[in-house]
Amino acid sequence: MKNRQDVQHSKRWVIKIGSALLTNDGQGLDREAMQRWVEQMAFLREQGIELVLVSSGSVAEGLLRLGITERPTDIHQLQAAAAVGQMGLVQAYESAFAKHDLLTAQILLTHDDLSNRERYLNASNTIQTLLEQGVIPIINENDTVVTDEIRFGDNDTLAALTANLVSAEVLVILTDQNGLYNDNPRTNPKAELIHEASVSRKDIESMASSEGGALGKGGMYTKVLAAKRAARSGAATFIASGNEDNILPRLYQSEQVGTLLIPDLEPLTARKQWLAGHLQEKGLLVLDAGAVKALQEGANSLLPIGVISVTGQFLRGDMVVCVDQQGQEVARGLVDYSAKEVNKLLGKRSSEIESLLGYVDGEYLIHYDNLVTR
Repeated sequence: MKNRQDVQHSKRWVIKIGSALLTNDGQGLDREAMQRWVEQMAFLREQGIELVLVSSGSVAEGLLRLGITERPTDIHQLQAAAAVGQMGLVQAYESAFAKHDLLTAQILLTHDDLSNRERYLNASNTIQTLLEQGVIPIINENDTVVTDEIRFGDNDTLAALTANLVSAEVLVILTDQNGLYNDNPRTNPKAELIHEASVSRKDIESMASSEGGALGKGGMYTKVLAAKRAARSGAATFIASGNEDNILPRLYQSEQVGTLLIPDLEPLTARKQWLAGHLQEKGLLVLDAGAVKALQEGANSLLPIGVISVTGQFLRGDMVVCVDQQGQEVARGLVDYSAKEVNKLLGKRSSEIESLLGYVDGEYLIHYDNLVTR
């Protein structure tokens, strides 16, 4: 997608609705608002657009039902609230979509589901089948079983990974803000809305606020990062206010509302998308300038000679992050040697691997096919 006019030619959208919109300041689900968004999604279905909905709200609804007034920090309390609230969330959507003769399906995911290649493909095939049957999948994080090590952390990230998973052309992130501003509009009344920008534009991350509301866990910053993730599969991202009347039809009709972040890089292959979205990092490799340059120039594997230091306890096949000497991420990939082995290979030539370890699993620490650059 190159501009707003191209949106009418898109066939598959992922729509994410955040907690701030779905709840009445923490007073459970706003069912009237949900009905309005469902009506708008029904309009999109009439235009032939396949929809996947990523919805927050289960924890907030559960907290209300349990009589808890503030979001707890204890993960087991959050899991209990999610389990209770998920019932109300699904019931509300099911009844709202049924009024438009639309079927829905609930899909709960953890990052472990998307980090495992086989389960990733299974999830993709299941959602694809549902879409072919005209069903609207409703996706949420499986809050009842997640731990800090495997949770997505926010539904913006989950929505972006879902866009990659289903090869969506459009990701819509509905929030309580009008879009991305060049400064924080909550503190600067002169901040200007950015209507359209390339997702690779250098300054958009710095313009995004990292502040979130009492119920939400991410501010505009996570939405910008989500747009960057979605762009890996070629999806354009709209960030817009869900409080605007008929926001979804207006986006479809190319009206100048919200912010459109346009993907301006070649989409990654399906496998590279999976690698890029693999957030379960087991270790860290610090690279020298030569290795950083080689990876950034593309089509290069990581050799042991370019690694300065290693952090973490990882095994062969685990995901590790590669950073430069300033700590900036350069790449990430599936490593061919354990942390113990990599420590023995730091700064060494590939021809020395056998003499140092007594065997060779490969001349690279990370092969190009298992590596994606930032």
